[in-house]
Amino acid sequence: MTRRTHPEYAGIHHARCHCGSVVLELDLPEGIVDPRRCDCSMCRRRGAIVASVTLDRLKVIEGADNLGLYTFNTHTAQHFFCRTCGIYTHHQRRSNPNEYGFNVACIDAIYPFDLDPVPVRDGQSHPSDRKR
Repeated sequence: MTRRTHPEYAGIHHARCHCGSVVLELDLPEGIVDPRRCDCSMCRRRGAIVASVTLDRLKVIEGADNLGLYTFNTHTAQHFFCRTCGIYTHHQRRSNPNEYGFNVACIDAIYPFDLDPVPVRDGQSHPSDRKR
């Protein structure tokens, strides 16, 4: 798989939910790397474009007490959203628990439609869901 990067977005960014109650700080030294959508039952419904960072490169700087948490199926991935406006901000990934996936559309300085085309990953056939 070819690695897709958008180095023009390198640096420190703030990401906000719709109402502004939750604010994240993202350290993106390489910019947006491998933006994608997923077709698992959760991602298909929320429709977000996500990219990933290591856990140490995402900090909740405002509104941690306003974050809701949703888990399902294996309960490994932790999906965070604003309790006020409902916007998904980020999640701790199931396929790599050492990373957060974040909602690219929440970043102040990025218009997510500029990243087109955005590939869709096969989340319906996740290895953790296969019977052993």
